Amino acid sequence: MKNPSEIIKSQIISEKGTFLAETANQYIFKVAADANKIEVKAAVEALYQVKVEEVQILNRVGKERRRGLKIGYVPGYRRAIVRLASGNSISLT
Repeated sequence: MKNPSEIIKSQIISEKGTFLAETANQYIFKVAADANKIEVKAAVEALYQVKVEEVQILNRVGKERRRGLKIGYVPGYRRAIVRLASGNSISLT
């Protein structure tokens, strides 16, 4: 199994992420491209010392962006929405 810090790349703090954290006790993380639900659950439990109930994995597709005549690409990434057991929480910093 991989190192937990290799699986969890960063926590995504956005408007949707803070809303989910406040209402549904769910947190969003950017994860490695080859990570699965079992690895993400173990990594979050190891890094934050919390109990994870459910993990949802989503692939965000990269997009083409134009600025004038120049075309660029925003890279895609894989993210996980993690629901914690009641009574557990993660600091949003």
